[in-house]
Amino acid sequence: MKNSYDLQEVTLAALLERSFALYYERECVCYVDGETMTYAHFYEKVHDVVKQLQSLGIGAGDHIAILSENMPHWGVVYFAITTMGAVAVPILPDFHTSEVHHILKDSLSKGIFVSEKHLDTVLEQEENSLLFAIDLSTLSMIEELNKPDLVSEKLEQFKKSMSELRETFLLSDTVSDKPEHTRVAEDDLAVLLYTSGTTGHSKGVMLTHKNLTSNAMSTRCVITTLPEDRFLSILPLAHTLECTVGLLVPLLHGSAVYYLNKVPTPTILLKAMQSVRPTYMLSVPLVIEKICKTKVFPKFQSNIVVRNLYKIPFFRKMIHKSAGKKLLESFGGKIRFFGIGGAPLSPLVEKFLIEAKFPYVIGYGLTETSPLLAGTPSGRPKLRSTGPAMDGIELKLHNYNPKTKEGEIIARGPNIMVGYYKDPERTAEVLNDEGWFFTGDLGYFDDEGYLFISGRSKNVIIGPSGENIYPEQIEAVINENEYILDSLVFDQEGKLVARIHLNYERLDEKFSANKHADSELREEIDAYLETLRLQTNTKLSSFKKVSKFIEHSEPFVKTPTKKIKRYLYTS
Repeated sequence: MKNSYDLQEVTLAALLERSFALYYERECVCYVDGETMTYAHFYEKVHDVVKQLQSLGIGAGDHIAILSENMPHWGVVYFAITTMGAVAVPILPDFHTSEVHHILKDSLSKGIFVSEKHLDTVLEQEENSLLFAIDLSTLSMIEELNKPDLVSEKLEQFKKSMSELRETFLLSDTVSDKPEHTRVAEDDLAVLLYTSGTTGHSKGVMLTHKNLTSNAMSTRCVITTLPEDRFLSILPLAHTLECTVGLLVPLLHGSAVYYLNKVPTPTILLKAMQSVRPTYMLSVPLVIEKICKTKVFPKFQSNIVVRNLYKIPFFRKMIHKSAGKKLLESFGGKIRFFGIGGAPLSPLVEKFLIEAKFPYVIGYGLTETSPLLAGTPSGRPKLRSTGPAMDGIELKLHNYNPKTKEGEIIARGPNIMVGYYKDPERTAEVLNDEGWFFTGDLGYFDDEGYLFISGRSKNVIIGPSGENIYPEQIEAVINENEYILDSLVFDQEGKLVARIHLNYERLDEKFSANKHADSELREEIDAYLETLRLQTNTKLSSFKKVSKFIEHSEPFVKTPTKKIKRYLYTS
């Protein structure tokens, strides 16, 4: 892709050098109510960590893990590892202990930066390749996780090599204190990122400097990012969407990123938004859907007058526009980019956002694509579309069906991964010799090149007359109901069945649970489930109608991007 950012090379090292030169006095990464780090301070800390790692014998190609909640030092460590030629292994903090242990072992990580919150997870592992552990918040060594003999040996080797270097080049003490940089190339591996997908198979995705940096640069086709922009980070940095769009993009443009130093409860988050007044935020659909279903939509049914007016399109749009202004104010009043990705957004919620004039943007992509493949241009959304291809990325349909105008979405560009770590067979299944990546998603394009996702190819159910039935689309209709939190549609002996996780708090209110015996309440809920099923079917084509609702009392197990792990419930 064309480099319009004056980067000497499309690498994270070049990105950091450029940002330091242009924005050194500006705020870079900060806590909402605490530490503020300028670009100059960030740059200095990156070099300090590089020296620290070199003193431990870490060099180009070595794998170093990061396990932590978001904080300013997360980005410092990420850039230190990658710009010295080593490979960062970010681990999602939502991962189960066994998954963390598997990643540390499989990745052959030599060291780890870990927060106090996740220290026990690492301590519990009996066997790993770790030589040392460093507290991410203080950047100091964690003694109980270090292997003194091995680290000491590495340290002595490093000191000896530095001594020989000093004698050879007659370096002064001052000069020798600077970290020895390995020049990274665009195609060098920068990150090894393990995904927890809906299929249950963990995959190590190998991303290069060019993959990540080019993807950050490609966002210019969606929105113009300015040094004055303020990002409020609420998604985990170990997720590629937050890392690329929530860290690399602001650093590329001299913007500031703010992190919460407390658990993001609704109250804490609301206070943070009023304090920071962010212009940028990234979210998974669950966040905005929950806000709409619990705070916004109930007000549209608050009284009989509003309820009746809401049925008339003209008045509904007026009500939505008014609600949109209040929603924007609750986010601090300055949001101009609210990015949503990671899973499909409810059409009902999206329709509200469009009519409310809320500045949302839908992004589509995968970890394997660094992640963005498509995005809706700011101010030009289309209902249920993820927008056109990002800058420099080719998208087309494989096995195109002229009847449905659908096919599997495949992509090619500088953002496509090298492959899966230690897994050439699985890599060959998704990457062909021409560089095309097979996403496994089915979709179609409209006349303006906007992409519409139909669903995952592996989830498609074949209807009685050969129709393609996408369970995700039926689930979106089911989930429109305020008394349903989640649903999962699957085929059971040739019939469509849905597992339903109900909003029990709302149902308790509806049926006055405290005034009824459990047996009576059970009968009422069962009867209401059948009512909901019949209501849902009135909105579906005949071949998509659901034959049965099954109550699922526990929340569904989900991936970090809040997609249901379907294999747990349909096999």
